Amino acid sequence: MRFPSAFSVLRAALGAVALLALPRFGTAQLLQAKPAFTRADSLRGTLTPPRSCYDVNYYHLDVKLDIGQKAISGSNLFRFTATQDFTRLQFDLFANLKVERVAYKGQNLPFTREANAVFVTFPQPIRQGSRDEFTVYYGGNPTIAQRAPWDGGFVFTEHGPGQPWVATACQGVGASIWWPTKDHQSDEPDSMLISVTVPKGLTDVSNGRLRKTTQLKGNLTRFDWAVTNPINNYDVALNVANYAHIGDTYQGEKGRLTLDYWVLPENVDKAKKQFGANVKPMLKAFESWFGPYPFYEDGYKLVETPHLGMEHQSAVAYGNKYLNGYLGRDLSGTGWGTRWDFIVVHESGHEWFGNNITSKDIADMWIHESFTTYSESLFAESQFGKPAALEFLHGMRRNIQNDAPIIGPYGVNREGSGDMYPKGAVLLNMARTVINDDQKWRQILRGLNQQFYHQTVSTEQIVGYINQQAGRDLTKMFDQYLRHPSIPTLEIRFEPDGRPVARWIADVRGFDMPVRVRAKGGEWRLIQPTTTFQAVDVPGLSKDNLEVDTFNYYIGVLVE
Repeated sequence: MRFPSAFSVLRAALGAVALLALPRFGTAQLLQAKPAFTRADSLRGTLTPPRSCYDVNYYHLDVKLDIGQKAISGSNLFRFTATQDFTRLQFDLFANLKVERVAYKGQNLPFTREANAVFVTFPQPIRQGSRDEFTVYYGGNPTIAQRAPWDGGFVFTEHGPGQPWVATACQGVGASIWWPTKDHQSDEPDSMLISVTVPKGLTDVSNGRLRKTTQLKGNLTRFDWAVTNPINNYDVALNVANYAHIGDTYQGEKGRLTLDYWVLPENVDKAKKQFGANVKPMLKAFESWFGPYPFYEDGYKLVETPHLGMEHQSAVAYGNKYLNGYLGRDLSGTGWGTRWDFIVVHESGHEWFGNNITSKDIADMWIHESFTTYSESLFAESQFGKPAALEFLHGMRRNIQNDAPIIGPYGVNREGSGDMYPKGAVLLNMARTVINDDQKWRQILRGLNQQFYHQTVSTEQIVGYINQQAGRDLTKMFDQYLRHPSIPTLEIRFEPDGRPVARWIADVRGFDMPVRVRAKGGEWRLIQPTTTFQAVDVPGLSKDNLEVDTFNYYIGVLVE
């Protein structure tokens, strides 16, 4: 999660039935200048041959934290499989951090730097299919985040006089802001060891399970955390404080899941109450809707952080101040959003969408954020019923901007519009409405997490799977809402003899989304307009009694 600080509210909220034309935002977008991308953007966002030539299998990140100097030093071991013959590869590390040396089989390799990319040359060709490794030694003062988690880097603060509190958050900007890595979402290591050395008396909490704690000279302690599942690199985190630990377990679909809460010592009682009320109901709901928690081997953790929150795999960052809602606020304006802890529910939802299923390119971040925002309504449904969930989701429309496409430009490390949160969630509810079979919809959501278990994916794969399982081609619907800022308008005309005809006004050629209409007080009828006028087969329909299901469909309606 990285909200654009807070959602803006549309000036006019959509009513349950809106029989008027909504503004079409696409025209204004044509007048905006195209974004300019730099060589650095391409180096970070594109899988060029020096990046695609190797597949990372394992990392061992070993860092020492100097809190007083706000500095880090250490190394990262890359173990990889060559996907083709090569002598030169690229890894990534922000230019403000120094690469001290790159070690390979007892020698230091030559390297060059461009922007935040590092190019390493090997003394002989690495052959396709071979497994090999090298280690990068580095250090310096990492970027300090000014507004984490909306920007990236380190947070150095205190939770009391002389009580250090340090955390990382780097979604979007990239993990290479603080550690050397192949910084592209398409390549996840199969496993990882995270070793963090901190001053004695402090505890580091990172991803996975704590395998070893070692007391070192100089009043230092090293914590070794082992991740046994694939992990996207922006999820890798360190969190340092004099944490207190609360342990629990949950009996889930795959057996006993360990629950670990690492919180500031002054907040133990608050944490027991808040996490006790939210975590197990969340896990029960999401395992029901999405399938088993994807990381039983690594456990589930909540870690109190000095920033709002982030979906750090198996170590979810929590900074919601033990309040329900979003820091006590309801983003939907309906009242339902303050019935649960937003960060516990939303960030944990990312364990399924974002961490289990990860987009190959950050341009497809809707796969993370749309499904996870939608998961909030599914949690509400599990707790308060479907009408409450739909009311909550409808209320989220007030946050939609329709300012730019939800899918961003590919290959330049750029996300799309923040509408990927509320508008993407509304889109998924429309897919559910069109499919009109809640049991099938549940199986689609569970099937996604099974089909793409621990994988990186594209929009085409996700939409293709939904189409296949639904037995209906929803590609044009997804294209309209994901690839264009404007929403479609249903135009209904009544001919001189009173016969109704309808068509879609949309950006996507041949747009044909089914939609529900009725004569007031009657049964909903599913019609399937195209972009040319067709007869509407709803008995007794007139301009005076026409109703369109704008509660479940986020559309404009024009009646003539």
